[in-house]
Amino acid sequence: MPIYEYRRPDGSTFEVMQKMSDPPLKKDPETGVPVDRVFHPIAVHFKGKGFHNTDYGTKRRNRELEKSAKDGADKHDAKTAEKRADSKPEAKADAKPKAEAKPKAPAKQ
Repeated sequence: MPIYEYRRPDGSTFEVMQKMSDPPLKKDPETGVPVDRVFHPIAVHFKGKGFHNTDYGTKRRNRELEKSAKDGADKHDAKTAEKRADSKPEAKADAKPKAEAKPKAPAKQ
């Protein structure tokens, strides 16, 4: 049996376990004041291939997805190029001190 929630005129609520076929309460069983049934949205999760939001896309959504994919790829390419540029000077800078660190052979006279 489902539990139904009712609201009193002062804003307080109470719950009653009723059959689905029972009529809704008109008065609070304890105080006799008029009450209204409170409705809440149910939690439904559609699962499966046919219920994905992307399955029923519009032309506008397709354009937005293409744009965001392109922007994402451009940002990734820029970061990759930036990393490559940063790593090359470091390698050259490390190579120079090593070459200069070698002692030169004394010149024969």
